[in-house]
Amino acid sequence: MPIVPDTKNWTWVIEQPCLDCGFDGRTTEITAIADLVRANAAAWPELLARPDAALRPTDDQWSALEYGCHVRDVFRLYALRLGRMLTEDTPRFDNWDQDVTAVEQRYDLQDPIVVAGELVEAAEHNARLWETVTPEHYARRGVRSDGAEFTVVTFATYFIHDPIHHLDDVARGNRILADSRLD
Repeated sequence: MPIVPDTKNWTWVIEQPCLDCGFDGRTTEITAIADLVRANAAAWPELLARPDAALRPTDDQWSALEYGCHVRDVFRLYALRLGRMLTEDTPRFDNWDQDVTAVEQRYDLQDPIVVAGELVEAAEHNARLWETVTPEHYARRGVRSDGAEFTVVTFATYFIHDPIHHLDDVARGNRILADSRLD
């Protein structure tokens, strides 16, 4: 079975906990985002160095490699979007279809070690940008292509959930892979 495109509107993570990964955006401080980005990025090189990094745990779940590519691209894209929110008045963001990107960029065939380096680099750039955010920026706005509107504060919460959630996805996938080796 192929990957089913993710069409959920994940903006709810701003106001309520994610029951899958345990993330609670209501308790996430904007001043912690840079540290959370760096901590998240630090976990990926080990995951991507595993010999099974390119294996999908199930036909309908991305491999650690595919999630790593996605998180790398999330760090890049959200740095661009945050930069626009800090410098433009209410920028409107083009739609980004993560599933199309995964296919077009051949996430499944990328080199995991290269991806790990790119992810860490993208995370550091992203974290440094979050470190420039001051309380004067908090109310600045940006609008997603579907009309969802964010302030810098809600954008921070929405953004950081994604890489945190995907570490949990990979952990669950690695448990499935380990269990399948025991069978």
